[in-house]
Parts: sequence; structure tokens; C-alpha cells
Amino acid sequence: MSLIRSGFFILFMHAVIALLQPVYADDILVINTTGNPPLNTPDQSGFMDKVAAEAMRRINVKLETVQLPAERGLKNANAGIDDGEMSRIAGLQKHYPNLIQVPETIMNWEFHAFSVIDMNSEDKWSNLAGHSVAFIRGWKIVERNIPDSSTRTLVKNPDQLFGLFKKQRTEIVVYERWGGLKLLEQLQMLNVKIIDPPLAQKKMYMYLHKKHRDLVPLLSDALKAMKEDGTYQRIYDEVLGRYDK
Repeated sequence: MSLIRSGFFILFMHAVIALLQPVYADDILVINTTGNPPLNTPDQSGFMDKVAAEAMRRINVKLETVQLPAERGLKNANAGIDDGEMSRIAGLQKHYPNLIQVPETIMNWEFHAFSVIDMNSEDKWSNLAGHSVAFIRGWKIVERNIPDSSTRTLVKNPDQLFGLFKKQRTEIVVYERWGGLKLLEQLQMLNVKIIDPPLAQKKMYMYLHKKHRDLVPLLSDALKAMKEDGTYQRIYDEVLGRYDK
């Protein structure tokens, strides 16, 4: 084969390979979020926002977030209207078959009792028995574990949830750790305490629509690398460290 023909053949093969590989450079993925400050914010300055944005930057993808109600967000992502979900529990692909779970966790969520009364949660959920307890409608882990003897109040959002303390309409609310601490600070509720240890902990994962299946292992590797090289801890210290005292 002549040098000229050989050169054309090499160029041709490079072009074929380029066409066969998915091109993601400068692409934008629209990801649904259900978290609240300080985990997710409209300007993407929340902890999970920054972690996800950095992981995507490492694989040449840009992040755009959309705040949607939990069920609507899942339906949109499963239908391919949006590109994925930022933080969900494992196993959702059983009910939403078009979504693929990114194997590496984005974070662990802790579910805590917040209370105006002195109590502890050493006995976990059973310690809530006999008390008035408020939580957000649709949070299945809470709905399944609140004792039957508790008086339940269900609300739509975190502001309503913690507003019940000001109205003295509940003794306890159950909510995610970081969002709860942020709201206590914001609302200056010095009489409300976070109760340790947490009632439950859940690993949270990102999900992508199956049309982006090639990105799933890359995104997982990027998240893992961030934890190994200290980037994940640095973001944690910057965003959440002030509450972790």
C-alpha cells in the first residue's frame, strides 16, 4: 500500500471511529432535583449541585438543574423529557425502566427528628410513639415508619413543615439533616433541636435516562475520583462544614 493510500486509510478510520463514538463535549444535561438548600439551590451553589457539576465537568458535560416535585421529576426523566435525576434511592429502575442508576453515590441522606422537647432517638422510630409528628407528604421512608400511636400531620414543603413549630402545632418534625439545619438557622428557631443519632440513613444516587447510558460509567468514575483526590471533601467543607459543628 502506498504512503498516500495508507494516509487516506488512516484518516478514514479516524473519521469512522469519531462518528461511532458519542459526542458529549459541551453538551448540557438537564437534571431534576428534589433537594433544598444547602443541598440544591437555584444558582447551583448547593452541595449536590457542586458535586454533580464537577463530576460532569470532568467528562466534558455541563449541568443544568430543574426543581420539580418528586413524582413529576421521575416521570419526566423516565420519559426522556429531562436527562436524569440528581439524588434518589437505589433500585428505582424497577419502576422507571428507562432510568439507569449511576453506581457511585452522590451522598448519604440522614433523616432526623427535630423537636422542641427533650428526647433522644436511640430507639429510632419507636421513640416517636405518642407524640405529634409532622413530615412531608410522599416521603415513603417516613410514612412507613412513624408509629401508629403518633398524631400525624402531612405538609407539602419544608417551609410549612418548620412553620408548624412556630404555630405550636407539632412536637416533632422528621426531615433531612442539612435542610433542617439550614431552616433552623434561617428561621432563627433556637428552641428546636436536631436529635441524634439519625432515624435512618439512605445512600443517594444519580440516575440518567438510557439514551445517556454511555455516560453512566464515566460519571460514576468521576464521582469516585473526586472522593479519592479530596475534591468531594473540599466541597463538603465549603458548603456543609459550617453546619457540622
